[in-house]
Parts: sequence; structure tokens; C-alpha cells
Amino acid sequence: MEMTTALWSFALVVGLLTLTPGLDTALVLRTSALGRRRQAWGVVLGIQTGTLLWGTLTSAGVTALLTASQVAYEILRWAGAAYLVWMGIGMLRNRGGEAAVEEEPEAGGFAHGWRRGTLTNLLNPKVGVFYVAVLPQFIPAGAPHFAAGVALTCVHVVEGLLWSTVLVGFARVLRGWLRRPAARRLMDRVTGAVVVGFGVKLALTD
Repeated sequence: MEMTTALWSFALVVGLLTLTPGLDTALVLRTSALGRRRQAWGVVLGIQTGTLLWGTLTSAGVTALLTASQVAYEILRWAGAAYLVWMGIGMLRNRGGEAAVEEEPEAGGFAHGWRRGTLTNLLNPKVGVFYVAVLPQFIPAGAPHFAAGVALTCVHVVEGLLWSTVLVGFARVLRGWLRRPAARRLMDRVTGAVVVGFGVKLALTD
């Protein structure tokens, strides 16, 4: 397989993965729809930072530990599940008050969003296992393993950024509706339930 063919093939696979609604989509939509644009882009770049780290570590052979060591996988899985449940409960408990929503962009801006996005991605061992299982299959024989793996990961990052741009733009359309406190509370309830659900699913999945 030539490198160009590998890039296009990998782009198709991770493109379908990127378009599939999931935890990342919920976080980006929720943060952006509430008017926290800087924080939303922090979440987006944090998620892509996590993706780049997973791909880089996989290319270096480090993440193979997740499949070789049950203990390492279990520690990361339970840490990720606990983090997601904690974050989701925080959203469910949010009263959605007008003052709190208006103040949050300054109190928790880009850096807060970046930390949330990065941790959400890095504490999900399934992302690491996906890269361990899939990435090596697209590295052409004879190609520099590390460089080729990072290049393929960058394709995933670019697609994630493009799709996130669409999500942020779509969420801004909802801002008029979300000016109402009841609508903001509904957004937090729905997103919080989704995040807790992902956490529980991660904890219960073998």
C-alpha cells in the first residue's frame, strides 16, 4: 500500500468515526450552544490534543501496553468512567441560572475547555485500543513507522477540526432558543445524562 492510498483509506475510516454522534459531539454542542465560544474551542482543541497524543503514543508502541496489560487498561478505564460520571453529575446539578451562564465564559474560558476536552479523550482507553488495533494496518510496509503513524493521526485531527467547526456553527443557531433559562437547564440535563451514560457504559464494558 502506498502512503497516499493509506492516507485516503484511513481518512475514510476515521471520517465515519468522526461523524458518528458521541461524547465529543455532545460536549462541543453543549458548550458552544450556551454561548461559551472560547470554551467550546478549548474543548475542540483539547479533544484533538488527546487524539494526537494517542496516535503519537501508538506510533511509538507505548499504547500497546493497554492491550498487553489488563491492569493498565482497568486503571485507565475506571479513572475515565469516574471522570465522566463526575462531569455529568455536575451538569445535571447545574441550575442553569442566567447569571451563572453569563459569568462562566470568563470564569472557565479556553483553558478550562481545553483541559476538559483533553482529559475526556485521554481517559477513554477505547480510543487507545482503537489506535492500537487500526493504525498499524494503514502503515505501508517499508514506511517509517513513527512518521507514518503521526501523519495518519494528523488526518484524523484535521477531520475532527473540520467537523467541530460545523458543530460550533450549528450550535450558534440555537443560541436564541437557549437564552431562556429553562432551555439552558434542558441542555445541561440532556448532556449530563449522555455523559453519565458514557461513564457508566465505560465502567461496565469488559
